[in-house]
Amino acid sequence: MTDPKTFHVKSFGCQMNVYDGERMGELMAARGLAPTDDAGAADLVILNTCHIRERATEKVYSDIGRLRKGGRKPMIAVAGCVAQAEGEEIVRRAKVDVVVGPQTYHNLPELVAQAAKGAPALDTDMPIASKFGALPNRRRVGPSAFLTVQEGCDKFCTYCVVPYTRGAEVSRPWNQILDEARALVDAGAKEITLLGQNVNAWEDDGRSLHDLIRALDRLPGLARIRYTTSHPNDMSQGLIDAHRDVEKLMPFLHLPVQAGNDRVLKAMNRSHGRDSYLRLLDRVRAARPDIALSGDFIVGFPGETEAEFADTLSLVDEVRYAQAFSFKYSPRPGTPAADMDAQVSPEVMDERLQRLQSALNRDQHAFNAESVGRTCQVLIERRGKLPGQMLGKSPWLQSVHLHTDAQVGDLVEVELVRADPNSLAGVERVRLAA
Repeated sequence: MTDPKTFHVKSFGCQMNVYDGERMGELMAARGLAPTDDAGAADLVILNTCHIRERATEKVYSDIGRLRKGGRKPMIAVAGCVAQAEGEEIVRRAKVDVVVGPQTYHNLPELVAQAAKGAPALDTDMPIASKFGALPNRRRVGPSAFLTVQEGCDKFCTYCVVPYTRGAEVSRPWNQILDEARALVDAGAKEITLLGQNVNAWEDDGRSLHDLIRALDRLPGLARIRYTTSHPNDMSQGLIDAHRDVEKLMPFLHLPVQAGNDRVLKAMNRSHGRDSYLRLLDRVRAARPDIALSGDFIVGFPGETEAEFADTLSLVDEVRYAQAFSFKYSPRPGTPAADMDAQVSPEVMDERLQRLQSALNRDQHAFNAESVGRTCQVLIERRGKLPGQMLGKSPWLQSVHLHTDAQVGDLVEVELVRADPNSLAGVERVRLAA
C-alpha cells in the first residue's frame, strides 16, 4: 500500500466527535494530505464512530463494505468510541488498516504511516498524558466552532458506555483552553461552543466553568459563547449566575433529564430526581427568563411501566422544551442495564417514542411560533438553497433563513417574521460591525 495523498473524515454522533473529526483532519492536513468531500475518491477514509446507540458496530462494518465496493481499496481508519470498544476485533473482522481510540488520535499520522508499510496499526490506550498538546494549531474554522474542554464521565449511568470508551472525567488546563479559544477567533470563529461529556464538571486549580466563561467573555472578537452537554448535578449557582450576567453567553441550556419518574431515574443511576431537576430549571429561568431549554429522553428503560412513562410526559408538559432529543432504550454490552430484568418490548418502545416526540414537537413548534415578532442577532453560518438566501442561528439556537447580501460570519440584526416546521424566516434590520 502506498502513502495516501487525500483523505476524508466521516464523523458520527455527538458534537465532541465533530470536534475530534476536525482535529484529525487538521492532523492529516499538517502532514501534507489534501482533504476531499468525496469518500469514494479518497485514498484514506477515517470513520470517526459513536458507540451510544445499538447496532453502532454493525453500521461501521456496513460503511467499510460500501467503501470497498467495486474493488476499491482505500486505506480505512476506524476511530472514536467503536474503535475503543472493539479494538482488535475490527482489525480481525474487517481487515481495516488503522484502529485508534478517542484518547490517542493524535498518533493518527504515525499509525497511517505504519499501515502504509503493510502492517495494521492499532492504538486504543488511555494514556495519562493529554492528546491536546500534540495537536496542531487551529488555522481556519467557520463562524461557529467547537472547543473541547472536558472529556470522560464519572457518573456511570447504567445505560451508558461513555465511561468505558472515553474514560474518567478529565479537564483540560485553563491556559490551554484560552490559547485554543484565541486561535479559533484568529481563525474566523465568532461563536465558540465549549464541549464535554459533562462540560459543567470542568475545573482547574479551583476555577469552574463559569470562571472560564467569564474569561472568554473578555476575549476580543468573540461574540457568542455556548456549552454542552451538562449534567444536572454539576449545574452550580455560579454557572446559573453567568447566564444572568454574561451577555455573550447565549440563552440556551441543554440539560438532559432522561426520564420523569424517580424510580426509573434511580435505576438509571442519574443521581437526581424529578423535583430536584424541576427546581433547578426554576432557578435557571429566574436568572435568565428568556432561556431556551433542551433535554434528552430515553423511553423504554428496563422495567418502565406505562404509569412511569406518563410521568415523563407530564414533565415535558411542565417544562415545555424549546428543543429535545429522544431515543428508545438501547442495551449496550457491558452496561448494568443490559442485564436488567423486564426489558421493554420494541413495540411498546416504538409507541411510547411516538407519543413523546409528538409532545416535544408540539412544544418546539410553540416556542418557534412565540418567537415571531422578536428582533435578535443572527450569526450567518452558510448559504441557503435559494438565490440570495443565507442561514444562521438565533441566540436560542434556532435555524433562521433570510434573504440578505450578508456574508458567512456576519452578525445581522433580524426580525423573526414566520415560524416554519423546523426553522424561522427572518428579515434583516441592521448589519452589525464585524
